[in-house]
Amino acid sequence: MAKWVYTFGDGKAEGKSAMRDLLGGKGANLAEMSNLGLPVPPGFTITTEVCTYYYDHGRQYPPELEGQVAAALEAVGSLTGRRFGDAESPLLVSVRSGARASMPGMMDTVLNLGLNDTTVEALARGAGDERFAYDSYRRFITMYSNVVLGVEHHSFEEVLERYKDEKGLTLDTELGAADWKHLIGEYKALVKRELGQDFPQDPQAQLWGAIGAVFGSWMNPRANKYRELHNIPASWGTAVNVQAMVFGNMGETSATGVAFTRNPSTGEKALYGEFLINAQGEDVVAGIRTPQDITEVARLESGSDKPSMERAMPEAYAELVRIYGMLEHHYRDMQDLEFTVETGKLWMLQTRNGKRTAKAALRIAVELAAEGLITHEEAVGRVEPASLDQLLHPTIDPKAERKVIATGLPASPGAASGEIVFNSEEAEAAKKAERKVILVRIETSPEDIHGMHAAEGILTTRGGMTSHAAVVARGMGKPCVSGAGQIRVDYAARTLSVGGVTLKAGDRITIDGSNGQVMQGSVEMIEPELSGDFAALMEWADAVRTMKVRTNAETPLDARTARKYGAEGIGLCRTEHMFFQEERIVAMREMILADDADGRRAALAKLLPYQRQDFVELFTIMSGLPVTIRLLDPPLHEFLPHSDKEIGEVAAATGVQEDKVRRRMNELHEFNPMLGFRGCRLAILYPEIAEMQARAIFEAAVEAAKQTGTPIIAEVMVPLVFTRTEFDLVKARIDAMAKAVASETGSDVEYQVGTMIELPRAALRAGDIAQTAEFFSFGTNDLTQTTLGISRDDAGRFLGPYTQRGILASDPFVSIDQEGVGELVRLAAERGRAVRDKLKLGICGEHGGDPASIAFCQDTGLDYVSCSPFRVPIARLAAAQAALKVKGRGEA
Repeated sequence: MAKWVYTFGDGKAEGKSAMRDLLGGKGANLAEMSNLGLPVPPGFTITTEVCTYYYDHGRQYPPELEGQVAAALEAVGSLTGRRFGDAESPLLVSVRSGARASMPGMMDTVLNLGLNDTTVEALARGAGDERFAYDSYRRFITMYSNVVLGVEHHSFEEVLERYKDEKGLTLDTELGAADWKHLIGEYKALVKRELGQDFPQDPQAQLWGAIGAVFGSWMNPRANKYRELHNIPASWGTAVNVQAMVFGNMGETSATGVAFTRNPSTGEKALYGEFLINAQGEDVVAGIRTPQDITEVARLESGSDKPSMERAMPEAYAELVRIYGMLEHHYRDMQDLEFTVETGKLWMLQTRNGKRTAKAALRIAVELAAEGLITHEEAVGRVEPASLDQLLHPTIDPKAERKVIATGLPASPGAASGEIVFNSEEAEAAKKAERKVILVRIETSPEDIHGMHAAEGILTTRGGMTSHAAVVARGMGKPCVSGAGQIRVDYAARTLSVGGVTLKAGDRITIDGSNGQVMQGSVEMIEPELSGDFAALMEWADAVRTMKVRTNAETPLDARTARKYGAEGIGLCRTEHMFFQEERIVAMREMILADDADGRRAALAKLLPYQRQDFVELFTIMSGLPVTIRLLDPPLHEFLPHSDKEIGEVAAATGVQEDKVRRRMNELHEFNPMLGFRGCRLAILYPEIAEMQARAIFEAAVEAAKQTGTPIIAEVMVPLVFTRTEFDLVKARIDAMAKAVASETGSDVEYQVGTMIELPRAALRAGDIAQTAEFFSFGTNDLTQTTLGISRDDAGRFLGPYTQRGILASDPFVSIDQEGVGELVRLAAERGRAVRDKLKLGICGEHGGDPASIAFCQDTGLDYVSCSPFRVPIARLAAAQAALKVKGRGEA
């Protein structure tokens, strides 16, 4: 017969901590604490498999469950000397959820279950305290009615507050037994009015109602949203924990509290938490009463005049200190504890690995390693790579008030405040005037680069997590909120409107790129701090990872930032970003407007010195580390103007007629430019562009080698090929230019020519292409677009519902689609290396900074990942964790 229920208590348990998938985190840890001999109220856990069965069978339970629950209740009763539903010595229980992944506050709990009009009298007699018994009963009616019966909690609060006002009372603790008896009558009448039925008096009906509510809460909206945000599969299900009640509301010798074995904000090794005398668990978190500090040190720091637990309950406090030390050593991690003191005796209700900030996680991991509790490799695995963003960017002060007016996508982490500007020219002018601004656009394009650079942060109403705004902002380390679709931007009126609020240019807003919030006004910030713990953990991470971590960078600032964070070269230099500066865009437009190759060459000759100097700086900063430079990739129309005013300015600057500018714009117009005249197609039809860029690369390499005394490693990357023939045509031009520069300078440059694999056909023909290509870099942004047939700029409107409904596991532009796009990457890697066994493989799309995608790259055998500068530490840590997982599989 299948086992659906596991018991614990009296120093033993049927489960253990390793069974968290079956028993949930709470159930597994209750079993473990019981096995350790800690004071845990006896109880039992209904497994997560029952939850799965429940949803697979039309919300029906396994036939054996009822009998197993009845037997477990008998066992708990025998340990406590009580019996469930007994009129003289009733067993009361709590019913709590417990998923395998901690989901604090997301699901429902019921306390004091088993109370009714008869058992409440027995509870009062046994405790010798009527007030306590009826206080517990009113709590049960309130919680059960809300969680199981669906009566709003505030309805009971309104009755209570009205009664206290009539009596001239302020605190719940001022009410006596007679008051609670009266209010219980009102509460039951309220339930009757709301539901048309009496509050259930049968304890068995109460129990099964609560069990059903916990399983039902697994699919409530807040739990669904939490799982979506934390990538927790619905198929995991939740367990249900039924446990004998212990009471923190039995007078001044009783209490309830929550404690962490270390400070979850800072990581300091000190007992941290709060408790309440004469209270039950929900009182601590409900905010009805101000909790008290556990330690005397914390009380003195907070300036509280209420006694600490250390002073008020010294024996229970000493026991808590003993247990917390024992649990931290046992679990080898910071613990989050829940406890109750019943008439002086301490009972442990829960322990789990505590949630913590990134700063605390770093400190705790490094200090636990220093204390010998964990190894350096284990410390590397204890910090969530993505959480390092909190350490690298300014964040909003958690104490600050936020007036949120809209929410978009958290496209680039950090926070910024500034005046609203609606175009890049205004942003640049403001920067020169030393005014901080937020650039607000419907969407950004490459010609907004200068404005994005000048702004403190970027807000767009369209676009997804890998839109132009998101990608560029991450590369710059600037906060960005994209796809804030509720906001309406009116460029002509220079206003943004949302939910009845209209703001104009010059008004101040704050954006939080870590959660997508847009706030009215300025909000206080906290500047990031990189502690010595960060350097220690990164050193340990670098010692175990096998993949290199490069950066996507095309400016000296990007390159220096990335080097500071440990980048081992540049994996992608997007040369097109270098052409948008004011003095360069004119020459670029001259080249586009030229009538023949000679005209294009004349314009390109003006760009050559700029390109060469750009590359000299990058080579010098990287000082011998590899630098991958991608030839011009985007369609030429992106460099042309849009408005009549801009057309006039271009005509004046280039000396051509406005009609010619318009005619050329029409000639270059494309219905789907991302699949149009771009990438290697430009270099094949206009080879002079590739020749100029190749010359700039090789001349820069010669100059940088002289300046640094270090040989330069140049990697020239041809974009958007789908056939070897394309690649070979462009490579021939590059090789010819390398020979020409070597002949002119007398210096040979070490270089490789490779390609981006960003089209499905290129992945399929990788074996053919690898015969002449010396490296592959997977451009997974475009490979995702072309494989899935979706635009990264426009897919935001349906990707959310797709992930919510399980059509896609996650946003494929954020985390690589391993079954589709990933299959093409694996195939290309295998076919390429079958031809060229030392073929260098990397990834330079946005996935290069995503921990889940990095783990995929490790498994696929890539040599490196490349990501934006501020994601380099994330990639270093994620690559280390991926290597440790592979090592673990090998040792298993």
